[in-house]
Amino acid sequence: MTDRYAVFGQPIAHSQSPRIHAAFAAQEGISLDYRAIEAGQDDFAAALQAFVADGGVGANITAPLKEAAFALCKTYTSRAKLAGSVNTLLRKGDYWHGDTTDGVGLVRDLTERHSLDLRGRRVLLLGAGGSARSVAPALLDAGILEMVVVNRSPERADALIDAIGEPGRARTRYWEDLRELGDFELIVNATSAGRDRDVEFKLPLSLVNSLTTAVDLNYGEAAIAFLAWARAAGCRNVVDGLGMLVEQAATSFQQWHGVHPQTNAVYAALRAEHALAGED
Repeated sequence: MTDRYAVFGQPIAHSQSPRIHAAFAAQEGISLDYRAIEAGQDDFAAALQAFVADGGVGANITAPLKEAAFALCKTYTSRAKLAGSVNTLLRKGDYWHGDTTDGVGLVRDLTERHSLDLRGRRVLLLGAGGSARSVAPALLDAGILEMVVVNRSPERADALIDAIGEPGRARTRYWEDLRELGDFELIVNATSAGRDRDVEFKLPLSLVNSLTTAVDLNYGEAAIAFLAWARAAGCRNVVDGLGMLVEQAATSFQQWHGVHPQTNAVYAALRAEHALAGED
């Protein structure tokens, strides 16, 4: 039986993961069977079990299933445990081992592709769901000075900060307090708020200084609203999630196949088709 790989999520038809992994496999001369599988919260466990029965040995997990996937793992990396979510599954015998590669993918994209030095920066993280939980530990590991997490539901933000366990560097504030937080060198949108194009994304301009980079973990239409605000606010750099998508996929690929693929050509091909949100 051929080893099979897949990405699970809902919706999933838009996913670039099959194409990205096919490109990586072509680079390395690896024969790959990688597909996209639609699954929601209610049928994800059954779909994953059927995937294993059909030869599945590795999977990527996207919204809204990252925390559900974590619950189905017997073992996981320390960063996945800290995040409480996974985006990469590796079959080990009769169980799943989980990891989260979003954070390392984001940091690699910002530091290597965009040449940003994250050390000593003050960071505002908007959101506290699976995506935020995945990137927060990696940003702290990259040497940022301080992280402030703001979420519409304060309880989730508090839970994230408690899990991180670095009260000296990571703390929460209420969404209503955004005007009182001062300015940040990095603002990361890990919410889904910008996906409704009819709703304007509004944040106080006081959050921005002359060095601010604004990052949306989404790309394409889902990133338009936040990045439009970032441009209007005068952010020095605006970055969408396309580079993170490619870099996190490369880390997943390495875990499955033992080799880290080259990402620049794959990123360039995708960027040629997906203009940075808000640009022609």
